[in-house]
Amino acid sequence: MLIDRAEITIRGGHGGVAMPKKLKGRDGGNGGRGGDVYIVGSSDITLLNQFSEKIVFVGENGAMGGKKNMTGKSGADLEIFLPIGTSIIDKKTKELIFEVTKPNERFKICRGGQGGIGSILPDQGKPGTEKKVILNLKLIANFGLIGLPNAGKSSLLNELTNAKAKTANYAFTTLEPNLGVFDGKYLADIPGLIEGASIGKGLGIGFLKHIEKVGMLFHCISCESDHVIEDYEVVRQEMKKFNPLIIKKPEIILLTKSDLVEPAYIIDLVKILRKKAKKIIPVSIYDFTSLENLKVVIQLQK
Repeated sequence: MLIDRAEITIRGGHGGVAMPKKLKGRDGGNGGRGGDVYIVGSSDITLLNQFSEKIVFVGENGAMGGKKNMTGKSGADLEIFLPIGTSIIDKKTKELIFEVTKPNERFKICRGGQGGIGSILPDQGKPGTEKKVILNLKLIANFGLIGLPNAGKSSLLNELTNAKAKTANYAFTTLEPNLGVFDGKYLADIPGLIEGASIGKGLGIGFLKHIEKVGMLFHCISCESDHVIEDYEVVRQEMKKFNPLIIKKPEIILLTKSDLVEPAYIIDLVKILRKKAKKIIPVSIYDFTSLENLKVVIQLQK
């Protein structure tokens, strides 16, 4: 299951111990500085899963000072990779510290401690700053690909973006949302919903939560289906039961797998679905023109 909230402790490395000076000499080197801790943005939305096993992250400690006034080696900095859309909130004050908005974005969240100063009395160095934070994944994509299991969502995401989502001809291949990028916009493949998802059936409530967080819905319905209206309504009803505001999001119906049926049949399906949505786009991963048309639609959306 995709984790979208976590609580962790972050601390800069401790400054290194200074080498004591001799009473009649000046050979005590300063301790090395402790490593800083940085937050780094990533398009991998599963990264909060790492905190299910580890919740304390510390920069490397500085090394002890050496003889002949040699300063100890500074501790290595630590990078913590977080998904785009993650808010970092101070657990004590509840104030926002930082929000990850783009890949490879870096933010220093904790400083390493100052190394000890060489003197007759040993200086143990200073501790790094520490923060206890709440991580909350607020928005995973501009567009969410939704629909029943095996509606072709993952295959479509792979063709539109550089995503490498697993695909197969059976339900629930996708067990957690996949994210891809096209023209600077993020598309999420939301795992297939079934009737009863709002009360935990199938992959359940966890993925309905992620539909709350996308800007526009691409509702995928397979052209192979004999019951396109029923397929549409099952997903819409589960979203409505979970949160009525979800169904108010902008929506485009994508008639997927259009290469598997005759053009005349696609026209009939579009007529049927006109009762449910203003915009309906037939698309196939094997039809270059249909993919290019969909890309234009994505590019035009703000």
